[in-house]
Amino acid sequence: MTFAVIRTGGKQYRVTPNAVLTVEKLEAEPGATITFHDVLALGTDAGLTIGAPTVPGASVTATVVEQTRGPKILILKKRRRQNSRRKRGHRQDLTTLRIGDIAAA
Repeated sequence: MTFAVIRTGGKQYRVTPNAVLTVEKLEAEPGATITFHDVLALGTDAGLTIGAPTVPGASVTATVVEQTRGPKILILKKRRRQNSRRKRGHRQDLTTLRIGDIAAA
């Protein structure tokens, strides 16, 4: 089983071929192909290769499935006995990817 650990959007994800993954928004249209060169670890049948900080020559390609938004998060701040309240909402922009090929050096 082949897998890789990639870094995007300040987070790390363990990916396998043909997996569907939701990450923070990437600037790409649906159907576009994206290549990740920030491969932190690579697992193959031969063993595990850990980068320092990245694995040289390794890359992961993915296809953009859709651009979407996450669930609404409510932020409510209240100062008791002060008649002071503030309510805000936030929805994160997300990109859904389908992992294609994991290439080693």
